[in-house]
Amino acid sequence: MRRQTDPGRVTLAGHEQPAVAPGREPRRNPIRYAAGLVLALSLAAAPLLAACGSGTAHASGSAAVSSACAQVSAALSDGPDPGADPVGYAEAQIKPLRAITTSDSSLRSAIGALATAYADVFSSNDKNAAATKAVTTASKKVNAICPGAAS
Repeated sequence: MRRQTDPGRVTLAGHEQPAVAPGREPRRNPIRYAAGLVLALSLAAAPLLAACGSGTAHASGSAAVSSACAQVSAALSDGPDPGADPVGYAEAQIKPLRAITTSDSSLRSAIGALATAYADVFSSNDKNAAATKAVTTASKKVNAICPGAAS
């Protein structure tokens, strides 16, 4: 129940409170506001942070995996343009990928599969659809461990 008793006071359920001037709201408690903001941002960022992880424990922080991922990315950035010369690009990737060593068995397997797929594209002169699909599949496996390395 709200009733006006005095132009400067508003009574709410028996408690008098000063009237708020138009356009002026009471100040927020900065600590509660900051805590709410942190909570909201944390909830919003949780799915994004989960998406950044590859879903595999071995890719999360190992220096050896990070080093191998950097080598894969560097190897795949060299060579002819894959759109203009897919056979030349495939040929340029085989040796560098096979030269990469890592103690992580999943990454080693993914890199090996990608090198083999590129070898198949090269040997078929890019006429084998299965070889092209194998490159796509192997690239996805590498990207699952090293996000963006084979993109």
